[in-house]
Order: sequence, then structure tokens, then C-alpha cells
Amino acid sequence: MGHHHHHHVDSSTGKIKTAFFLNLAFTIIEIIGGLLTNSMAILSDALHDLGDSLSLGIAWFLQRFSNKEHSENFSFGYRRFSLLAALINSVVLIVGSIFILTEAIPRLLNPVQPNTTGMIALAILGVLVNGAAVVRLRGGDSMNQKVMTWHLLEDVLGWVAVLIVSIIMAFTDLPFLDPLASIGITLFILYNVVKNFIKTMKLFLEAVPDGMDLNEIIEKMGAIEDIRSTHHTHLWSMDGEHHAFSTHVVVPEDASKQQICQVKDQIKEILDSMQLDHVTIEVEYEDHPCAITAHEH
Repeated sequence: MGHHHHHHVDSSTGKIKTAFFLNLAFTIIEIIGGLLTNSMAILSDALHDLGDSLSLGIAWFLQRFSNKEHSENFSFGYRRFSLLAALINSVVLIVGSIFILTEAIPRLLNPVQPNTTGMIALAILGVLVNGAAVVRLRGGDSMNQKVMTWHLLEDVLGWVAVLIVSIIMAFTDLPFLDPLASIGITLFILYNVVKNFIKTMKLFLEAVPDGMDLNEIIEKMGAIEDIRSTHHTHLWSMDGEHHAFSTHVVVPEDASKQQICQVKDQIKEILDSMQLDHVTIEVEYEDHPCAITAHEH
């Protein structure tokens, strides 16, 4: 099992690395192109791509980094670093988006005709490069890769939008379409970033992971024959994919070793459907109160 897993991570790391360098090189071309063609729409797409380059770079770095299992200082391993990275990335994108909006909105009022030929060329390039990156990353099963593939698909759509706008502007005198497209793309980026930002913050603050019902788990545990009661039950996430769970269960004072092993197995069965990396079950006897609870009273 172990070998298979590592081999797999390497292949997905390689894919992410390729996509990262493709994207980064292209982002630089876009920013220069956006300035040369004087197009806000190109610049906002460039920002979108920059955000993706950052997340790809971070994903690539962390995929390598989080393979280091854990160290003395980080007993849980390095999975949390990806949350930190997501946070930094969100901040970069929010700042960038606000900057673009402050530039694009005044342009709606007195639009400047951008160089449409240059825009068309860049947009075609954008569709091709991001399309290639999507194909390169498809079929990944790590959450990281799935998210990346979505991001790059969004990029392709962003460039298709710019392509359509630049073609319309080449044949008609509607220069305001450029800042309009720019505002549209930027608001879309902002919406997604804020959504991710909230999700990241919830994970940072140890919220129960999405789609998991802690009360349901507690009820199921309470229904196990030899469990008298449970307390201090916690469910949290390392990075949105890998979760941890801990609980204290109280068993009858005369419970045998066999009964306790059974109780633990039954709890693990309840938890089986979840991606849990760390499960801690503290067993207490009815006549021997929990040290933590005793302090609380």
C-alpha cells in the first residue's frame, strides 16, 4: 500500500509542476500583453491566471512538502500548511481584484479603444494554453488536482469570453465592452475567492468539516450496547481532506477487554465512511470519572 501511494503522489506532483510552469510563463506574457493592448479584460484574466499559478505553485510545493509525514514540532504533519497557502493566495487575489475594479470602473465612463487584434491573438493563446493545462491535469484523484482542473477550466471560459468580446469590438465601436468584461471576470474571481476564504477560515478555526454530522455520530455511538455515555467528542480537519476525530466513551465498570475491543471496533465502523486520518478513543469506566470532566465540575 505504502509504495503505491508514494508513486501516485509523485505522478500528480509532476503534473502539477508542469501546469504551474506553463501557467506562470503564460501569466507573465498576459500581463505584458494586457498593458500593451491596453485591455482591462486581458488584465483581469491575467489576474485570474496569476491566482491559479500561485495555487498551482503552492500545491506543487506542498504536495512535495506534505509527504514529509511529521516532525517533532509538527506532530500532525504538514497538511495544515496548505490552508496557510490558500489563505495567502486568497489575500493576493482579493487585493488584485480590488485594484482591477478601481481601474475598470472609471473606464466604463470614458472607455479607451484597446488594440483588438492583439486581444484576439492573446485570447486564442489563452484558450490553447489553459486548455493544454486542463488536459494535462485531468484524471487526477487528489482533491488538489480536481480543484486545479476546475480553476483551469474557468480560465479557459474567461479567455473564451475575452475572445468573443474582442471580436465584437473589432467590428463595432463598443469600447466599453472591455471594462465591462473585465468587471464581470473580476467579480466572478472575487465571488469564488471569498467563498474559499470562508471555507479556509472555518478549517483554521477547527470547524466540523463540511458534509459531516457530528450529532449523528454521537447518536450512533450512544446506541452501541456497552457505551453508557460519551463526551468530549471532536471532529476537525487538517486541510479539508484529512480529518481527525477524538472522543471519550464511558463503559460499564466491569467491562471486559473483549467488550472494550468490540466497542472500539463498532466506533471505527461508524467512522469508516469518512476520510479520517487520526482517531483517538479514550475509554473510561463508570466508577472512574474522567479527569477532565472532574476538573470542570
